Amino acid sequence: MNIVLMLAVIVVVAILIVYSIRKNKNAEVEEKVVDEKSYTIDAMMDFIKNRLDEITKVNLYDIGLSEEELKRRKAKKYELRKALKGCTYGDVNDKKYVKELIYDLLYKEYGVNEINISKAISFDIPSLLTPQDKFDIIMHMYKKEFGYESLTQMIKKYNLAVEKYIDGDSKPSYVITPQEIDDIYEKENFTLDFADKLSVVTQRIYQHYKGYSSIDEIRDMNIDGVSGGVSGLPESFLSQVAQTDGDYLSQINENKVPRACDSIWIFFQGKSIRLAFLSFGKESELKRVCQNIYKYNNPGQLSDTNGYKINEMKDGSRVVVVRPSMSETWAFFVRKFDVKRATLEQIITIPGKENAIDLLKYLVKGARVISLTGEQGCGKTTMLMGMIENIYDTMNLRITETAFELHLRKIYPTRNILSMRETETISGQQCLDVQKKTDGSVNIIGEVATDPVASWMIQSAQVASKFTLFTHHAKTFPNLITALRNSMLRTGAFSDERTAEEQVVSVLNFDIHLVKDFRGRRYIERVTECIPIEDNESYTYDYRNEKTMEGKIEKFMDNATRYFHKVTDKEMYRYQNIMEYHNDTYVITNKISDQNLMEMRNNMNDNDAIEFDKFIERNWGKATKKVTRS
Repeated sequence: MNIVLMLAVIVVVAILIVYSIRKNKNAEVEEKVVDEKSYTIDAMMDFIKNRLDEITKVNLYDIGLSEEELKRRKAKKYELRKALKGCTYGDVNDKKYVKELIYDLLYKEYGVNEINISKAISFDIPSLLTPQDKFDIIMHMYKKEFGYESLTQMIKKYNLAVEKYIDGDSKPSYVITPQEIDDIYEKENFTLDFADKLSVVTQRIYQHYKGYSSIDEIRDMNIDGVSGGVSGLPESFLSQVAQTDGDYLSQINENKVPRACDSIWIFFQGKSIRLAFLSFGKESELKRVCQNIYKYNNPGQLSDTNGYKINEMKDGSRVVVVRPSMSETWAFFVRKFDVKRATLEQIITIPGKENAIDLLKYLVKGARVISLTGEQGCGKTTMLMGMIENIYDTMNLRITETAFELHLRKIYPTRNILSMRETETISGQQCLDVQKKTDGSVNIIGEVATDPVASWMIQSAQVASKFTLFTHHAKTFPNLITALRNSMLRTGAFSDERTAEEQVVSVLNFDIHLVKDFRGRRYIERVTECIPIEDNESYTYDYRNEKTMEGKIEKFMDNATRYFHKVTDKEMYRYQNIMEYHNDTYVITNKISDQNLMEMRNNMNDNDAIEFDKFIERNWGKATKKVTRS
């Protein structure tokens, strides 16, 4: 009996030992799984969200701090709250502050080290890195050397801004492919230390938490702009495909056909380039970016009723956001204007540039009413900024824009400048009406896009300011005159076409037409002068001297003929090109009319007038008739 009991005890002990060993092994496996999952991007992002939420919401009065410590902690709490709000508006300083805090929390509190950081991004196994991982690493390493010129340096170094054929396409396009990013990463052969790796992980967490997803770093770069949601299949189309074509849907699911959330484009030196290696991942992420990117200065809610917003970001970038049902998908457009580069010498680089730059300078110094025309993205706003530099400092500038783009006070903080823009309750017409009462010398209109603004621009150029500069989308000079005339008719300022056209041509002096060709190169196609045709045909009263009725009728018919000639086909203006673009060179052509020459000299100071005379003689010969200052 004792033997049986002893055997039973031994068996029970053995079972307990085996169970304990297995339990410990399972616990180790489970702990290992938990450990691996705890260092993924999503897990670390959840930690950061919760930790920052704790920091910003903690009640400091319950901790029992000294007065000095309480004051210090309150200041830090306020600074963090401000930074968390400001970084979503495009403030790079707030972004830097938040990223540094995230970096410290991951390193000091979460326990990220050289070993477990590879569970977030496989830094040590290049074959497991996605194109976005590689791009993030390239941008981080380039940024250490080139700052916000990193993307420009990469594109130029590897000649990425060229047309290429991809996926068997019969037509070339501007695109940067995943294969190109793989090749660049391999050629660069970076050596990353732990700080580099943690910085890349920090940026990835930040861009999905408070940033603009995959475009977060790109938006900060010194490029012309970035947009998203403007290509690929909309979400609404996918549901239709699911009901009709299963094979096509499977191709979409395998990412062979891009979706709207895979759409990321940059505007680089006049070229729209698709970043095929980047994606927002899902429609909800694109929607989040669209809902946050326009929020600076509380411009109002983007809703189905109000399906678009035009605003600026904290760094001066212009942002336009659209959403369904106004558009077929969520989309945004960010245009950046580098105010540091807006000088004519930096903008105009084609041969013949010396004469082109001098001509534009003298047109501005001569106080001419000038329009800058061309398609979207051809450089009208940048050229306008470059021309403004040459306006005399004694003149007060008044600017009207749809969204603040020029930011002239950043460049000229000591000059008398005031910018206004349209809001939901204040129209561009009202802005211009207010400016009329603000002692402005020069009226600058960012874009003549509506009939009221076009009409008031013509009227104000006649009486309200010394001269006016504005941009317009007209393709030819006659189209510009016709568009401005029709705007005045539609607003009711005039009811007669000829009278309205006469007012336009009497005001407008010169048109600078800019072009962006299919290669993305931007240049001035022509500078055109508008010359009103004076009506020298006057009526006669000779009928009074006629003795016979036949003679009186004949003289009356002469006057009637003159009248009908005035109101029918008589041309109101002629135009001539002062400068043209020929064979990759700017060429000075026709002489500026004597009337404009005289008025330009009258508006210049003595030194500029002397240099202007030299310019005239250099381009149109010494025989050019001198015009004296009145």
